[in-house]
Amino acid sequence: MDALTPYDPAEDLGSPTAIATFMAEAFATGDAGYIAHALGVVARAKGMTEIARQTGLSREQLYRSFSQQGNPTLKTTLAVMRALGIDMTVKPR
Repeated sequence: MDALTPYDPAEDLGSPTAIATFMAEAFATGDAGYIAHALGVVARAKGMTEIARQTGLSREQLYRSFSQQGNPTLKTTLAVMRALGIDMTVKPR
């Protein structure tokens, strides 16, 4: 049997379209923890050091906030989304 290799979704997020699709699917779950984790994956894909620089937050704070156990504030979430060049939109259900 072949050994499984770990999959890192950040490796497949090289385009704005891929990032938008990934985040749209995360938001569709309605799971706040999963959404935060997905945003962290996108931040890693873009470069956590650069995101930290743009937001004024430490890399450690970003990793902690956007882990699966993290609970980022709305202010932090919006700052990271702005640094990533993505927007949150609202539509009726």
